[in-house]
Amino acid sequence: MKKKILFFAIFFTTIIFGQTKVGGKVVDEMNEPIAYANVVLKGSKDGVITDDNGNFYFESAGNYDTLIVSFVGFDKVEVKLVPGLNKDLKIVLKSGISLNQVTVYTGKTSKKNNPALDILRKIWERRRKNGLKMFKHYQYDKYEKVEFDLNTIDSAFMKSKIFKGMEFVFKQIDTSKISGKTFLPIFINETLSQVYGNNEAKKTKEITTANKNSGLGTGDGVNTFIKDLYADYDIYDNYLKFFDKDFVSPLSRTGINVYNYVLSDSMYIDNKWCYNIVYYPRRKNELTFKGDFWVNDTTFAVKKINLEASKSANINWVKEIYIEQEFEVMNDSVFLLTRDYMMSDFSLSKKEESKGVYGKRTTLFRNHQFNLPKEDKFFKEEVNFYDNAVYNKSDDFWAENRFENLNKNEAGIYKMLDTLKEVPRFKRIYSLATILGSGYIEIPKWKMDYGPIFSSYGFNDVEGQRLRFGGRTYFGSNDTWRIQGYTAYGFRDNQFKYGISGKWMVDKKNRIILSAGNRRDVEQMGVSLTTSNDVLGRSFASSALFASGVNNQLTSVNLTTIGFEIEPVKNLTFQTNLSYRTLKSASDQFSLDYYSDATQTNTKSEVKQSEINLVTEFTPKRRTVGYGVERLDVDNNYARLFLSYSQGLKGVMNSDFDYQKVQFYYRQPVLIGGFGRLFSTFETGKIFGEVPLGLMGVIPGNQSWFVIENTYNLLNYYDFVADEYASLHFEHHFNGRLFSRIPYLRKLNLREIVGVKGVYGRVSNENKLLNASGLTYTAPEDIYWEYHAGIGNIFKVLRIDCAWRGSYLEMPNARKFAVRASFGFYF
Repeated sequence: MKKKILFFAIFFTTIIFGQTKVGGKVVDEMNEPIAYANVVLKGSKDGVITDDNGNFYFESAGNYDTLIVSFVGFDKVEVKLVPGLNKDLKIVLKSGISLNQVTVYTGKTSKKNNPALDILRKIWERRRKNGLKMFKHYQYDKYEKVEFDLNTIDSAFMKSKIFKGMEFVFKQIDTSKISGKTFLPIFINETLSQVYGNNEAKKTKEITTANKNSGLGTGDGVNTFIKDLYADYDIYDNYLKFFDKDFVSPLSRTGINVYNYVLSDSMYIDNKWCYNIVYYPRRKNELTFKGDFWVNDTTFAVKKINLEASKSANINWVKEIYIEQEFEVMNDSVFLLTRDYMMSDFSLSKKEESKGVYGKRTTLFRNHQFNLPKEDKFFKEEVNFYDNAVYNKSDDFWAENRFENLNKNEAGIYKMLDTLKEVPRFKRIYSLATILGSGYIEIPKWKMDYGPIFSSYGFNDVEGQRLRFGGRTYFGSNDTWRIQGYTAYGFRDNQFKYGISGKWMVDKKNRIILSAGNRRDVEQMGVSLTTSNDVLGRSFASSALFASGVNNQLTSVNLTTIGFEIEPVKNLTFQTNLSYRTLKSASDQFSLDYYSDATQTNTKSEVKQSEINLVTEFTPKRRTVGYGVERLDVDNNYARLFLSYSQGLKGVMNSDFDYQKVQFYYRQPVLIGGFGRLFSTFETGKIFGEVPLGLMGVIPGNQSWFVIENTYNLLNYYDFVADEYASLHFEHHFNGRLFSRIPYLRKLNLREIVGVKGVYGRVSNENKLLNASGLTYTAPEDIYWEYHAGIGNIFKVLRIDCAWRGSYLEMPNARKFAVRASFGFYF
């Protein structure tokens, strides 16, 4: 009965407000679904393309009585509509031939004598002469609204015990105009900003003037997710990045190879004659779209475009991506983007009936101005600008300055969610989700977090079973100071360990940070060529819970540091650290001994070392969230250049050695068209002076069962040592490009990974003579190298690599083959 009442309520509402809602399925005479058929309301430009199963649904604000359905090679069909809601339509297309000298395309369209491709080539010629690119300087106002909604809400879902005491939230249920599914808003974020650009210098700057946020999550975690989820894009670019995947744009110069194009219609839009081109993928399982666009016949600028990711696209956790862009005509020839709408359906399954979360972003643009130059210094990015007033605008301000009014359900989100946060059951559910996401248990009463909980248990051959308890101060995501600490206990060595550190940002503008800390712990050394003085950093290899071979070559470390850091320019930091450490073996089966005299008669087993360290780090295009002493990265798809100089201070606090150490690290991800992404890493370094094993460079091995970045899968710890080295790693991710062309395999959405890595190094004779550890120094003077191939996206979360040794095959106990795995949630 409730369903009937809801249906009639929707029905009469659509009549009153003059809406047209249409949904159904398009099939051929054999009752087979027709994918990518063009469905449009007669007398309008409102329409969609059917999905892979021939299904469609869309809404229009106008009141129309006829639906036109067409597809190349079939007769066009007109379907009469009733006012309001028309659902579950079944439309049959019959095979036919179009006359009037119009070419018919069926299946894969021809690349020759195709008028749609002639128009596409004109778009390519003009794409840098349309829109904002026509002007040297530009500026405009921007409004962005991001919303997340639970979707596919049914009566069983609403009666679930999990919502007991929270039934009032279902008063906000609405229906999607794209899919026709019911949804419940759970988060909304609004942003007003001013955007400035200089096309000659290729610089842009966006200044946020207001931001409003409410929902089931706030703070850096949510903002990071939004930034990563909704990156800016330009439909004229060859590739469009969504969810860390590079989709081929339908306007790409390579589009001819992956899309079919059909000239479908032509008509006047805003007094401009425009062509309508329908496009759809040539192959399944590739990162492509289906949809259509309207393009002007003289400027060949796009007037309107919609893109819908193909259901078979090799992307996880996303069932649907839908994009609409609208362009307004200015001065008869300039087409400017004025509205951008994107909707994504996140779900564990791509089945039609599966529940999920809509992510919707609406962006509006207005008040364009051109050729008003700004000085170069204007475009200099603020290092750490934070204006609290931006986030505390009144409701009256928003009512006056929004580019468009919120609808009834959007306006109710703020009140509904504020009420929901006071419900005890919801608080418990939200807390659990926060713990799993961050790894910390929040204790608001004490202004601290307990964790990270995932480091609570460990095991290695020295400590045996290990329990760890830690915490940090936490007043908010933008804290200017933070103290962290932990204590741990090993049940085999019966020893307590601890670590504590503090950071204080004394200057927000240039991010001047003072830090200090001390740690006494057991650690596996030599798991990274490029070292750091992170006082609380403990390598993954220090726990042998998931490791092969013996794990007894651990070192007992007592490290104290004080540091200074400044970021004078965005993403360019300078650091200096003064440290003192003692190193000694944590096991009687491993030694760090060295000779303490020239006659090689006396030895020492403990290293005492004072050191000053200078670091420069540059991370161009790195995106971060937060303004406090600690920030979160939006993603890791940025280059990193790291240069370090260290000076050993012999005699300072009884320090043992005088040396100089130089290290350089360079990591660069590179997008290679539609063939995925290449990650390359180069490391080099040299130690000048005599140092024992504890201070020597160790070529990083990998004795775990997992894939660990910048390590060598077939090396054990201390297989190679070096006081000068050069290492080069290449790893390419094809993102399913190859498997998508293989029948049967393409349905599994697997992804290919290949890589090769190598290292050269040597040890000076002086350091060989200093060594009394019993370990024979071996350096990769003839270049050690290995290669690997892997398959990712197994069950959406698993990656398995096979690695083969390429050199030093005759080394004692050399491993020639290994299998490594990793788990992760990736789009």
